[in-house]
Amino acid sequence: MIVTRMIEIYAHRGYSGEYPENTMAAFEAACKANTDGIELDVQLSKDGEVVVIHDERIDRTTNGIGYVKDLNYRQLKLYDAGSWFDRRYSRQSIPLLSEVLKMLEQRRSITLNIELKNNLIDYDGLELKVLELLDETGLRNNAILSTFNSKSLIRLRELDSSVNTALLFEGVPSNVITDARNNRVNAVHCEAAFAMSPAGKRTIEAGYPLRVFTVNEKEMLGKLEDAGVSAIMSDFPGLFN
Repeated sequence: MIVTRMIEIYAHRGYSGEYPENTMAAFEAACKANTDGIELDVQLSKDGEVVVIHDERIDRTTNGIGYVKDLNYRQLKLYDAGSWFDRRYSRQSIPLLSEVLKMLEQRRSITLNIELKNNLIDYDGLELKVLELLDETGLRNNAILSTFNSKSLIRLRELDSSVNTALLFEGVPSNVITDARNNRVNAVHCEAAFAMSPAGKRTIEAGYPLRVFTVNEKEMLGKLEDAGVSAIMSDFPGLFN
């Protein structure tokens, strides 16, 4: 008997449980695993390139030191972004968002969740650059843009009234529906504790889909599905196939 899964599975920072996060190796593995979506993080280099990396500093996931914003992309791409995970991935580098989009041009069934990492450093023009890159590849309708930064969500909506956006937050706040309305988002991205709380239920009832990060335990899937969650983001998306 074929069981239809009601909840979508997104690869968190690519297939980051088995490959170095936010690298082309992790994204290609996520595609091969037939995930419904891929989540990644973007920031701006010193010369204004949209680069894919989670931390504001490159120290944790490369062999370099410093802030993304202080380095040109020609410098960033020279660093090894894979050996920290496993020496087999020493040739992996920090990718450009445009590289990931080019890969996904032939895989339009995959939704791309682009998290704008602008809550600590509010990169000038990041929203417009991301939208332009999506337009160049014709993937704007395949993308969800999320951020913790409320001002950024408003800027996105001003740039494109129809862009698919999501409010990111941690914990179990009581004002999520108000924030979602004020920021004019389509969905909210939250932790499992919120999704399974009364506040989470009210948010779904108010018309906001919930996507939950970061779920790495197979037994959580049924609980979140029962709670009405639309999607989960996992470092190990293959667990849920």
